Amino acid sequence: MKIVLLDDDEINNLLLTEALREIEGVEIRAFTSPAEAASFVETCPSEIGLAFTDYDMPGMTGLDFVRRVRAMAGFQHVPIVMVTSVDQRDVRREAFEAGATEFLRKPIDALEVRARATNLLALNAARREQEDRATWLAREVAKAVAVIETREREIVVRLARAAEHRDTDTGDHVSRVSGIARRIAEALGQPPGWCSRLALASTMHDIGKIAVPDAVLLKPGELTPNEREVITRHAEDGYRILEGSSSDVIQLAAEVALTHHERWDGDGYPRGLAGEAIPLSGRIVAVADVYDALVSDRPYKTAWTPEEARTYLREKAGSQFDPTCVEAFLRVGPGGE
Repeated sequence: MKIVLLDDDEINNLLLTEALREIEGVEIRAFTSPAEAASFVETCPSEIGLAFTDYDMPGMTGLDFVRRVRAMAGFQHVPIVMVTSVDQRDVRREAFEAGATEFLRKPIDALEVRARATNLLALNAARREQEDRATWLAREVAKAVAVIETREREIVVRLARAAEHRDTDTGDHVSRVSGIARRIAEALGQPPGWCSRLALASTMHDIGKIAVPDAVLLKPGELTPNEREVITRHAEDGYRILEGSSSDVIQLAAEVALTHHERWDGDGYPRGLAGEAIPLSGRIVAVADVYDALVSDRPYKTAWTPEEARTYLREKAGSQFDPTCVEAFLRVGPGGE
């Protein structure tokens, strides 16, 4: 650990060096130029355990030096002892405000200097040990969180695949909806973390279809009114499957499952919500879901062209869809085209 000494009088540096020499494990670097001392500190702030500075020096005073090095990254908490023959209260107050830790009067007492330096070095070492432990703990927590998030993501993806495999004609529908939903959310200026959660949560928007009989889900022709009612129940069924979780992603997925078939004008299902009463997640996924369904082959229809699907979204903005979500989608596109 290094100790920095700064005094424009070489004799004072020699006296301090002699007083500190007996402290084990330290390397003493003495300077008569404040600028040179500050430059040295800037090159290795983490290697310095203690600094001494004179108060009255030409060009850059001790106060200036303290202010300068305190502004350097990694040096905010290193003890600084100001050594001066001035004993005015306002000077001491100004030094403490600048960032000085301790004061020593000239002429120095070697025993006092050594005792104070030893104590300050020990306190600084203890602080750094705490910081290192806090950093280690933060890394370990981050690793644990990453493992949990990875497992959560895997569970979500597998749940989504379970629903998707019930409907073999949708192919990679859920993954495409996920990508589109993320792009819309980003275009709307939503926080990155929320955009990521929505992308994952949106993969479960049709999880409720697990409860729909194959005869209805896979029917190639037009649905009867009773069959259509069975299909529409998948929104509530999906919500019931996902509700009550402590996971932020599953909570958002429950919200999406329940509301992605609501309409901006209030004519959607299952609860007839309208406008901004529909959660943003549901409004975004509604656009993503319908766009991908339109450009995909299904048992009951052939795929539309991307431009035909965009035209449909424009026409339905303000009635079926949130206009701002449609505008965001039209601005960024689905990606992957």
